[in-house]
Amino acid sequence: MSKGLKFSPLLFAVILCLGLVVYLYMPKEESQQANQSGATFVKVHKVNQEDFEVVVEALGTGKANESVFITTQTSDIVQKIHFDDGDLVKQGQLLLELNDVEEKARLAELNVNLQEALKQLKRIKNLAKNNVASEQLLDEQLAKVNVLNAQMDVAKTQLDELLVKAPFDGILGVRQISVGALVTPGDVVTTLDDLSFIKVDFDIAESHLASVALGQKIRATSVAYPGKVFEGQITSIASRVDPSTRSVQIRANIKNEDLKLRPGMLLQILLQKQVLQTLVVPEVVLVPVEDKQFVFLVKGDSVALVEVKVGRRKPGKVQILSGLEAGDLVVTEGTLKLRDGSKVTFDLANSGE
Repeated sequence: MSKGLKFSPLLFAVILCLGLVVYLYMPKEESQQANQSGATFVKVHKVNQEDFEVVVEALGTGKANESVFITTQTSDIVQKIHFDDGDLVKQGQLLLELNDVEEKARLAELNVNLQEALKQLKRIKNLAKNNVASEQLLDEQLAKVNVLNAQMDVAKTQLDELLVKAPFDGILGVRQISVGALVTPGDVVTTLDDLSFIKVDFDIAESHLASVALGQKIRATSVAYPGKVFEGQITSIASRVDPSTRSVQIRANIKNEDLKLRPGMLLQILLQKQVLQTLVVPEVVLVPVEDKQFVFLVKGDSVALVEVKVGRRKPGKVQILSGLEAGDLVVTEGTLKLRDGSKVTFDLANSGE
């Protein structure tokens, strides 16, 4: 029975059909097709002339537009606190009151004395009109009134010094004191920063000095906000070149309406130096040989190893100064399998142009 099955024409026909189906429907990769034709399948890129931005990179530290430590002008006990940590405040807003009992009592005493002196002055003026009081007595009383007015002004100033107010609009830091604490001039109550825009100082090499100007745009990034670009402009250029580093200090302002940037942040600055119209290719097409750079240039159904002169670079791209022309096809993937004159096949639709 097994012998009949082995040589059965029907079984042979079934096996033959299955083999034919597998052959017809088996996926054929480009690489298999290339091997059958004796060529290597590669990916190519069409060389184009495009904008190539030349930028100067630098590092800078953010600074607040205005920044102060809030302190008191006199020594006294904290009576009232009118702010919380991180409050947004306006210029002139009351932040802190010190003990003012003595100053208010002094002011009240001076006010009583002033009112009495004014009554006496009025009485003496009436008597002087009738030649009952002398001019000297009138002058003495007028001087007394002026002295009391001056003392009142001093007392009011001393009373104002017990009130701590915001010198400008901004955001407060962490409160460093409590009610009942004795504070003296120089003791930090809190910090106040105007963060409407951030100043950033950075240095560039003197070779780039001719490429910067007031009002020029800059871009800044921070590790705190990956992918976020903050735009600003140059507001000042130092008048001197540092002789030890041969660098120039630049200051730029960055708008900070959403208050994301904070003083002390490390910012990476990108300053656009110029925009070139030039040939640009992906950096992966380069084949380094010793101190020279080559590319595989597609010519018909084969490639030629061509030397190129490269210019400026930026991540993933490189400027080509000579060796290629616009419209040339260069190999981006598969270069390790190639040699000068190798046969290739490629799909232009996936050339990455």
